[in-house]
Amino acid sequence: MSSFMAFSTLAPKTKNLIVAGGLTTFVFGVYFYTMKAVGSTDELQVAINKFEETKNKEVPEAPLK
Repeated sequence: MSSFMAFSTLAPKTKNLIVAGGLTTFVFGVYFYTMKAVGSTDELQVAINKFEETKNKEVPEAPLK
């Protein structure tokens, strides 16, 4: 609790900078985490791709009339 009390003794501009820095760090952390999660390939997607490839090989194409 004493660290929170020390925060209240800071100037308003300093408090705003600390809060803005924390929020900015949080936003960039979420952004980079999301980009890493979206960019990575997971095993389920690989299995789906293999299934679609085998399904397309097994189904003969219908002749065009």
